[in-house]
Amino acid sequence: MVISHSEGKLILAHSELLCRLNGGVQLRALVDDIRLLADAKLLIADAGAVSWSLSLDDDEQLEAIAAFYGLEKDKR
Repeated sequence: MVISHSEGKLILAHSELLCRLNGGVQLRALVDDIRLLADAKLLIADAGAVSWSLSLDDDEQLEAIAAFYGLEKDKR
């Protein structure tokens, strides 16, 4: 599944998420390392040694990611 984002594209695959951002930057995370913060519309990837976050454009993007991966949305 591909989701258009104001900073590029989010590519959702079976076990990982790839963010291809404008300017050639790519961020990758395994599903087990992803958290979603509903109030802030924030996607957080934390694999221990490497972590990153991306502000989502809207609630629809957050809902699509949560539904695709079966993730709970944190309220914090």
